[in-house]
Amino acid sequence: MLYKQKKNQGPKGNRLLVSITVLGSAGPIRFVVNEEELVADVIDTALKAYAREGRRPVLGSDMNAFFLYCPSVRSDALSPWETIGSQGARNFVLCKKTRTEGMEEVERSTRKGTGNWKAWIHKSLSIKISSH
Repeated sequence: MLYKQKKNQGPKGNRLLVSITVLGSAGPIRFVVNEEELVADVIDTALKAYAREGRRPVLGSDMNAFFLYCPSVRSDALSPWETIGSQGARNFVLCKKTRTEGMEEVERSTRKGTGNWKAWIHKSLSIKISSH
């Protein structure tokens, strides 16, 4: 018997069942990825699966607004450019990036369109200096 190869086969390599826990959600999202996939692509896939399942809280689709952690291996966030299989783990935590108070204040003042650029720089510098 002859077996036909699938035309849509992805890159060669091992496939992993990953489990991604989203902070504030009821349970993990599980899906299969290639171990050579980039962390950024895994975050994107997780956000799409999360939205498709109608989970709460609503996260949005901007993968740049999230970090992926591997708590069993290391405490810092994974680089979006490393491969998911490089950690040797299958359980991850997806966290939304936090925004600092200074960033929110600067964004609020620039959205309004009020003031000039000198006032904006002075305000952002005073926020940074006062937070230290």
